[in-house]
Amino acid sequence: MHNNTNYSFLAKALHWCFIIMFAYGIYKQVDDINQLEDVSLFRTEIIFASVFLLFLAFRLFYMTKTQKTSLPIDTPRSQKLAAKIVHFSMYISLAGIAGSGLLIGYLFSLGFKDGLLIEFTVGVHEFFVSAIYWLISIHVIAAIYHRLKNDGVWSSMVPFWKENK
Repeated sequence: MHNNTNYSFLAKALHWCFIIMFAYGIYKQVDDINQLEDVSLFRTEIIFASVFLLFLAFRLFYMTKTQKTSLPIDTPRSQKLAAKIVHFSMYISLAGIAGSGLLIGYLFSLGFKDGLLIEFTVGVHEFFVSAIYWLISIHVIAAIYHRLKNDGVWSSMVPFWKENK
């Protein structure tokens, strides 16, 4: 049974803009902490991470306050719970990536360019990056599952390869 919930234009725009922002973040990522010596790059990283966090907070607020799930009403509770866990874990991981990146920048600006503290912070950052790759994979696989199931979930957010009614 379809829920027939369709996400708002803003919800869809936020989703797809977020994908573009994340892809840009991956593309321009810092490969070596010493690259932060470049003041222009350092400033760009701080601005990007800050905007990313603000955008993420706005998206979380907007989605939780205004949007309802598009999962069919008869979706098993375990599947609904799994979807919620994956979605909130994605928010936590994305915030963790940006937050730990800002902390790395702050520590670097204080002169911590090597040592246990900066290595630990970089390790936390890398953990969140690895986690988000797994979570995105699960999210995409679940979306494809719902597309093949033809239950309306795919079409509620994706503007192409629409499901048959």
